[in-house]
Amino acid sequence: MAKNKIGTSTVSFLDISEIRDDCVIMRDGTLRGVLLCSSVNFALKSEDEQNATIQAYMQFLNSIDFPLQIVIQSRKLNIDSYLEKLKIMEKQQTNELLRVQIADYLDYIKELISIGEIMTKRFYVVAPYNPKSDNRRNFWQRLSSILAAAGTIKLTREQFERYAEALGKRLEFLMSGLASIGLSAVRLDTQGLIELYYNSYNPELRENQPLVELGKLQVEPLSPLSNEEEVKNKK
Repeated sequence: MAKNKIGTSTVSFLDISEIRDDCVIMRDGTLRGVLLCSSVNFALKSEDEQNATIQAYMQFLNSIDFPLQIVIQSRKLNIDSYLEKLKIMEKQQTNELLRVQIADYLDYIKELISIGEIMTKRFYVVAPYNPKSDNRRNFWQRLSSILAAAGTIKLTREQFERYAEALGKRLEFLMSGLASIGLSAVRLDTQGLIELYYNSYNPELRENQPLVELGKLQVEPLSPLSNEEEVKNKK
């Protein structure tokens, strides 16, 4: 009896080759960096403040000379642990008035949940670095990158560090520009990037099987370093 053939892994359909050193490495050799941004309540601002915010945002966009992606994710907020904590506080509370207030607050939250799901929004800014867009390289270097774009490009350690440094400068520039609008931003580290993509590709599974910490992951990542570079580093 013939053995059942193993289907192609879903990983092969992703454009991501590896996530390391706070960078997302794509199969075409380009890099991505992600910023988690705060938000402002535009409707509560005065007319002058709204106009100032719009002008600052326009100046920010005009100062960017590379592609940019703004992602807004709406997620169902899981407050089961919060409700459990309130129940424990209610049982341990010795003050009768405070205990009644906690019980009333619990009933209010439960009624609110029954009406509809509580959602939370997160705002991300994704910045790329594409070495093919670097005009300082000569014609043959750019041509070789274009011809290799059809498959998975293996980066040397020196190339990766150079690209990562350029990407880091772009992210710092974006953080400075967002601060001028009144928005705070922080760069996602390796663990944050893995969780972001895991939750994005597994919206239902993430609630029952949350991702473990990076140090506890047992995976064999695709190395962006060429085989010659790996052998040279081992010596």
